[in-house]
Amino acid sequence: MDLGPHRFFSKSDRVMKWWTNIMPLHPNGSKEESTTIHYQNKSKIIDQEIQRTFATDKNNPPAKSMLILPRLTRIYFLRQFFNYPIQLTATTLRQLGLIMTIKISFSYLYAKIFPRKPEKTLEDFMINRFGMTLYRLFFKDYTEKVWGLTCDQISAEWGAQRIKGVSLSKAIIHSSKSLIRKKKDDISQKGTETSLIEQFLYPAKGAGAMWEEVARNVEAMGGKILSNRAVKQIFPTGNMVTSVEVQDTKTGFSETFAGDYFFSTMPVKELISAISATVPEDVKTVAEGLVYRDFIYTGILVKKVAISNLKDNWIYIQEKKVNVARIQIYNNWGPYMVRDRDTVWLGLEYFCSKGDHIWNLSDKEIKKMAVDELAKMKLIQAEDVIDSTVERMEKTYPSYTGSYNQFHIIRDYLDRYSNLFLVGRNGMHKYNNADHSMLTAMTAVDNILANTTNKQNIWDINTEQEYQE
Repeated sequence: MDLGPHRFFSKSDRVMKWWTNIMPLHPNGSKEESTTIHYQNKSKIIDQEIQRTFATDKNNPPAKSMLILPRLTRIYFLRQFFNYPIQLTATTLRQLGLIMTIKISFSYLYAKIFPRKPEKTLEDFMINRFGMTLYRLFFKDYTEKVWGLTCDQISAEWGAQRIKGVSLSKAIIHSSKSLIRKKKDDISQKGTETSLIEQFLYPAKGAGAMWEEVARNVEAMGGKILSNRAVKQIFPTGNMVTSVEVQDTKTGFSETFAGDYFFSTMPVKELISAISATVPEDVKTVAEGLVYRDFIYTGILVKKVAISNLKDNWIYIQEKKVNVARIQIYNNWGPYMVRDRDTVWLGLEYFCSKGDHIWNLSDKEIKKMAVDELAKMKLIQAEDVIDSTVERMEKTYPSYTGSYNQFHIIRDYLDRYSNLFLVGRNGMHKYNNADHSMLTAMTAVDNILANTTNKQNIWDINTEQEYQE
């Protein structure tokens, strides 16, 4: 299962080249042409190519290659499917009805004429870009389901981080362009907002296959990877980190490793608590106040007849009456993601906080809830279920609430350690995409090679409003 969804797409040539160097395009791409390859931008043609590849390679799946997949993402609301991002096509307008369409139009115009300033909250951010009516229809309930807070309690910075380039006007322009788009389009899609892209790369055997291959490469070059180790203490001397004590989570055995450079992707809250030196009280207070959102993932295997007509990669669930927030359909992430093509493999995502009523449910209760909610939405019938499983993950999403508005205090303290680099989503407490997280690590290494201790360029990634995702 991909606890994501993690489509492999970036407007950074460096990241795209790195990905396709590890896993070249299959079957028609080489390492040299992988970053500039053109592919017919028609879902039907792409799907035919995937099926042809599967028919050829089903007994020898390409474990080390990338597929180009068509992207279809929709919102499930009032037992109907709406394209996401919202596209004001004839179909959408027909689904909404004339009166609602008029309300959306006037609401949007009002937001343009009288925008909320300054934009302090996520509610302000979304209303300014979509209008009050569309915000309440398609964004409010889902967002609050994810974060467990009302949108007026969430910082506008989250919107700037994740959906900065999307608005109703851009959705309309994109819909118009889609009608006249050329038959071929660069996979980089640099002229398209990230949330509007129509195709993406994905490892033939899932996101995990990429990192298994990276691990093999690291070990082949003499590197050593230790898994199942918990960081217990971090030992600094002056402005340098000198060593780290870790504990084997299976045996309980502890050992200490010295090093020249240290990279942290662990939650900042845990990083601060592990530092053995005397940490200033204001830093401790801010760290303790950082908030995270936890995650429960339920895999449901069903008979193909139950849901075979859905072509979505994932679906956002806007319905208030169910707890599930997002559903992935793995069959639509490539032909090798499901062993038996006569079955459909679904991933249901539940956002929660450790200790709340959802987190405290037993695995059996969570499985039952997932099946009941799928049946309630008329997506399956309970008797279609073949098997199920549950995964729990703490601190999945760093939240821009709690003490986050004082995060600069933690950053200033940690940046003083010249050989410690915070990278990635939890490592920086920044809700970055996968490609931005990778760029933070790449930039950290650049700084080491350049022998610079200024880390501003790492923190700048995905903060400028015009930054090209």
